[in-house]
Amino acid sequence: MSLISRANAFDPFSLDLWDPFQGFPFGSSGGGLFPRIPSDSETAAFAGARIDWKETPEAHVFKADVPGLKKEEVKVEVEDGNVLQISGERSKEHEEKNDRWHRVERSSGRFLRRFRLPENAKAEQIKASMENGVLTVTVPKEEAKRPDVKPVQITG
Repeated sequence: MSLISRANAFDPFSLDLWDPFQGFPFGSSGGGLFPRIPSDSETAAFAGARIDWKETPEAHVFKADVPGLKKEEVKVEVEDGNVLQISGERSKEHEEKNDRWHRVERSSGRFLRRFRLPENAKAEQIKASMENGVLTVTVPKEEAKRPDVKPVQITG
């Protein structure tokens, strides 16, 4: 059984931004000689919406974990005919003045993921559904064109 890396920096279809210096004292996260690049902490907290992409003989299937979100809080769009964009937002829980929080681990904020679809994708026929906190986006594929083979009669 082989292990498949879910975070592949060399995936030609992924449009995710990758910071090779994240976590280093001289990288974009601050410290050292370089200034810290500001980021939207709300977006960063929920930006890593986990999405699986598999290809079947009939379609490309994307599954995104979006627990606690309603379908009205998630958007699935196609940009420029070949870029699948999945986005959404989880609102912060309303804080009452008398509430005393002991631990906050659930993330909130916006997320946005983009995937460049391959040439065989039928972007105009995309379907999406949501069940039990899992968004499933199905992108049908064009049938592979079979070569037109004509027999040639051999004489002689």
